[in-house]
Amino acid sequence: MEFRLTRAFRAMAAVVPVLAALATAPQAVAGSGLPVPRFVSLKADRVHSRQGPGTDHKVLWVYRRAGLPVEVIREFEGWRQVRDSDGAEGWVLQSLVSGRRTALVTPWELKSADSPKIELLADDRLGATPVAILEAGVIANIKSCDTRWCYVSIGDYRGYIEQKQLWGVYPGETVR
Repeated sequence: MEFRLTRAFRAMAAVVPVLAALATAPQAVAGSGLPVPRFVSLKADRVHSRQGPGTDHKVLWVYRRAGLPVEVIREFEGWRQVRDSDGAEGWVLQSLVSGRRTALVTPWELKSADSPKIELLADDRLGATPVAILEAGVIANIKSCDTRWCYVSIGDYRGYIEQKQLWGVYPGETVR
């Protein structure tokens, strides 16, 4: 009898890590029917990021920039767990995020005292005529991406920027 319990225990011990991994693995499609992870943008100039999905959870910080891109990494009912370009995570109301695609220009350079200026180009090729010079942290509205270049608008300016210089688009992602 003791041998059977031990064998059953070993079988259960082998299954538990697999179930735990499945529970934390990214889903291909979430409850909304949209893929997770995915990029979205904030709709409002004031969005509370909370410790959990619900208004009873502590506010961790307040985003104060409409159009800011965030990555949805989980969904729970009317809440979205998001990650920002700094890697900070929190829960926001679904009604405060938009499917409109935006991206930050080289946000990883914001911490650098001498962050390089990025050229917004007239064509999708290196050496094309610059349309504008961009600083790190500028929000660009994504019109399209072809896995290497993104066509964006920033205020009255339109042009191309290399996809690898944006946070808000996955490497190799096509946006139409």
